[in-house]
Amino acid sequence: MTTVRTRIAPSPTGDPHVGTAYIALFNLCFARQHGGEFILRIEDTDQVRSTRESEQQIYDALRWLGIEWSEGPDVGGPHGPYRQSERGHIYQKYSAELVEKGHAFHCFCSAERLDKVRAEQMEAKQTPRYDGHCMSLSAAEVQQRLAANEPNVVRMKVPNNGVCVVPDMLRGEVEIPWDRMDMQVLMKTDGLPTYFLANVVDDHLMGITHVLRGEEWLPSAPKLILLYEYFGWDKPQLCYMPLLRNPDKSKLSKRKNPTSITFYERMGFLPQAMLNYLGRMGWSMPDEREKFSLDEMVEHFDINRVSLGGPIFDLEKLSWLNGQWMRELSVEEFAAGAQKWAFNSDYLMQIAPHVQGRVETFSQIAPLASFFFAGGVAPDAALFAHKKLSADQVRQVMQLILWKLEALRQWEKDKITGCIQAVVEHLELKLRDAMPLMFAAITGQASSVSVLDAMEILGPDLTRFRLRQAIELLGGVSKKENKEWEKLLASIA
Repeated sequence: MTTVRTRIAPSPTGDPHVGTAYIALFNLCFARQHGGEFILRIEDTDQVRSTRESEQQIYDALRWLGIEWSEGPDVGGPHGPYRQSERGHIYQKYSAELVEKGHAFHCFCSAERLDKVRAEQMEAKQTPRYDGHCMSLSAAEVQQRLAANEPNVVRMKVPNNGVCVVPDMLRGEVEIPWDRMDMQVLMKTDGLPTYFLANVVDDHLMGITHVLRGEEWLPSAPKLILLYEYFGWDKPQLCYMPLLRNPDKSKLSKRKNPTSITFYERMGFLPQAMLNYLGRMGWSMPDEREKFSLDEMVEHFDINRVSLGGPIFDLEKLSWLNGQWMRELSVEEFAAGAQKWAFNSDYLMQIAPHVQGRVETFSQIAPLASFFFAGGVAPDAALFAHKKLSADQVRQVMQLILWKLEALRQWEKDKITGCIQAVVEHLELKLRDAMPLMFAAITGQASSVSVLDAMEILGPDLTRFRLRQAIELLGGVSKKENKEWEKLLASIA
């Protein structure tokens, strides 16, 4: 009997996302319920955005929740390497096999030509897709252009008509027309694979039997299925999980909901409550109870109990559930949890040097430093009144700084300062023009300890969260402003 093997394959390109944890949890439960294995693979073929810092954050965040894997880059295993960036030779081999068999071809089209073709197709109300231009090149011409090191990608061939039947464990058979499919790039000009080739090759070589992934991947499922057929491999069973939603039913996004797992850790949520809440996203226990542990979820897990309606990720509901877990702790466990969260010696030692020179008695510490032990702060809108900047300019400066800080992967004081400096210089302002806004947003006060030191100590999650809260307090950002300011952001060094 085949051992059930599931996996999670996150990209280390940003903060560890609650959606990653949600999909990881369901893969873990499915594997454990069948006595199988759950593995972790890192999809880091995006060489520009992937970082080892982000990769480490993924490990730390999943482990904080209580999600463990039996194979992965950090624990090893018989199917390594488990980072896609270390498997380049494997993808080269299988890409060449597809070209040799006539299932894929080298494409030398320039970006300009592709843009022109797509623009013409859209003007003619057609689905934008590759027009097959390089499929007609002779073998001799292809070899000649390859020998001249002409930039190229490898594309897969796809049918022009008919439908692909996608067997989904939750929806049954889903029919998707082939004319919606593009001739997918499998190998990029840099010699690295795209998601589609790497995904299929890795899942096959790692013995993955069931793939539970987000439903946003369902429309592209025919390309994955076709690759399995081209290679002559058995495909895993596919299950497309409903997407997490904001309370307004839109796709979960950091603009409307904090999406970083580490945000919830820094806010003082219990990991078991967080995991419990993720388990309730589109799934329920047979007896409908709201509070359950990971072991209880595994014991009663049935994939058929997943509901296809988009589950709502609601911070208020999560807070309520966390309260249920908190009240069941013993007083000793509650005190130990609070101490571990923010009243531990490591955290206090970071704060003490900045507070010591500003107090005359210990009783003055709490009023001065209370923002270090809070999630959000509630600044008075009057604190953002600025002598030099209009109300719109204040929001613009803060939003641009927030975007710069969202892209910052190494959270250090000099790099935080660099982000703020880049924005103010581009807007022909001085650092002193922005700092009062930072004080108000981050500390909730007009002045306090060094706000740059405070931002470093608080960390990226709480810093970004408080900036978002402050921007909302001042009226938020309109769609038009968002578009204009994003263009401005692109020009800031």
